[in-house]
Amino acid sequence: MRGGAMTRKDRPGGLLAGLRRPPGGRDARIMLLAQFLDRSGTGVWAAASVLYFTFVVGLDARQVGILLGAAGVAGIAGSPLAGHLAGRFPVRRLLIAAHLLRLGTLCALLVVTRYELLLVVVALTSLGDRAAKTLEMLFATRVAGERRATYQALVRSSANAGYAIGAGVAAIGLALGTREAYQALILANALSFLAAALLVRRTREPRDHGRVAARTGAPAGPPPAASSPWRDRGYLGFVLLDIAMNLDDSILAVGLPLWLVTHTRAPHALVPAFLVVNTVLVVLLQLRVSAKVGRPRQAAGAVALYGVTLLACCVFLALSTGAGAWGASAGLLVAAVLATAAELMRSVSSWELAVSLAPVRERAAYLGVAGMSQSVQKSAGPLLLTGAVMPAGPAGWVLLGAAVTALSLVQRRAGLRRLRAMEGRTAEAEAAADTARGAAATVEGARDPA
Repeated sequence: MRGGAMTRKDRPGGLLAGLRRPPGGRDARIMLLAQFLDRSGTGVWAAASVLYFTFVVGLDARQVGILLGAAGVAGIAGSPLAGHLAGRFPVRRLLIAAHLLRLGTLCALLVVTRYELLLVVVALTSLGDRAAKTLEMLFATRVAGERRATYQALVRSSANAGYAIGAGVAAIGLALGTREAYQALILANALSFLAAALLVRRTREPRDHGRVAARTGAPAGPPPAASSPWRDRGYLGFVLLDIAMNLDDSILAVGLPLWLVTHTRAPHALVPAFLVVNTVLVVLLQLRVSAKVGRPRQAAGAVALYGVTLLACCVFLALSTGAGAWGASAGLLVAAVLATAAELMRSVSSWELAVSLAPVRERAAYLGVAGMSQSVQKSAGPLLLTGAVMPAGPAGWVLLGAAVTALSLVQRRAGLRRLRAMEGRTAEAEAAADTARGAAATVEGARDPA
């Protein structure tokens, strides 16, 4: 099955139907529940962490910034480390270990107050977070096989619902504001990791250990000469460009709220609406988008559409400055919708290309390196927006959107070129195999003329 054709099983049947019968069957269903609980706990901690470090631990803004920076750097290392280990050990066991690592570090936060130790604990938590996400990605490619895009859509939808629930739970603790309430939130996050580990333990290690199932229609030929992703310049170029293809995350989480507060007349009460818009749209639309962007070439085309959509988002951000309260509010809400639309396309296209552009035999290591793009963006994206884009005013947003659009076109062209090269190697390998089989048959016939 090639091109845009879909079988009946590839068509979206609704979120609830997909969660009941996900690609991968029983193991996939258990893993989706584990990820939902994990993200619910993460949503609790994400909403409360900065306030906890400020009001309970007593850190100043500079110390909190360094703490979060250390977490970001450690997170960058988590993806390639997980990919490296997944080529040598069962993914299921490694994922359980990542959950237990985070369980231990969150429990340590309940008693650790020294700043030096907090740096270590927070860094290890972030390392475990990124490692777990990479291992979940590997598990999905092995269990869901050719329907991995549908599985990823289910993950995105359930994860966003989990984040929203976690944020709601955190709001209760933040309203109380006591040390005990904050500690209860930390414990809730830790327990979510324990629950996830116990659920993962109930799954089975995919049979094709060490290899990732290839998607139908994707090249699955021999690996290129560079067997290590660190020596594969083409794949490293994809990962580098993919950093820019993740900027929607920082725009939604950092750019929109800060721009509203500092450069528009929109009411501050509008800020929570950005998260609501994002969560609702992702839950409702991610599965449908995955059905449209589920093939390697479609994913490459979606990258270019991502750039155009993000440019439109940036234009609305720029225009919101000169408008009144109502105009600015409308412009910012449209920007939030466009940023979410870009996220919907990026989450599928980046995932599909990261898998399809990697050689089959080395996909664990390659996907570990690919996971770095999100971690780097989470560290560098907010600095780019607050240090360069926003100080430049409306023009800064327009320039950012134009730059991302240009890079998306480069990414699309490079991705298609690599796909063609991999298809060529596959054809050559198949032709060589046919020739070898023909020669063997000739020799066998000469030996046995009867």
